Amino acid sequence: MKPDCRFPRTGIGYDVHRFAEGRRLVLGGVEIPHERGLDGHSDADVVLHAIADAILGAAALGDIGTHFPPSDARWGGADSRVLLSLVDDLARDAGWMVVNIDVTVIAEAPKINPHAAAMRAELSRCLDLDEGAISLKATTNEGMGFVGRGEGIAAIATAMIAPLDGLSE
Repeated sequence: MKPDCRFPRTGIGYDVHRFAEGRRLVLGGVEIPHERGLDGHSDADVVLHAIADAILGAAALGDIGTHFPPSDARWGGADSRVLLSLVDDLARDAGWMVVNIDVTVIAEAPKINPHAAAMRAELSRCLDLDEGAISLKATTNEGMGFVGRGEGIAAIATAMIAPLDGLSE
């Protein structure tokens, strides 16, 4: 017997962008003062991109690049809060609602904790989700690898989704 696909599901998302001169740094939908921003087709918000991929993965709806390809000029410079809201709409249209989000930002700089509350508030607004269902943490790479050398920022996220019509019996 195949398991019922209408039970809650989890998904994992990962994103990374390199630093670039002349761009603003946006993480979790919040502009953060920093000497460099992240390079990307949209605003390069690794936090929101990782969360979007986690939601899409949990709902078996592909990935962010499938829905908002960098080859499509419409998404050039896009605000990732809009993209995340559209991902939430896609999940809802497929019969799913986001239950909780857990995200870890991996960066040597800037410090994330001073901005975590504002990021959680933006996530709550974008996903119409209680802030208590949103976990946001940060860590460094302890000087190792591209993140450790200060070349960019990465984020990894998990999302739990549940059927809009309740659990299967």
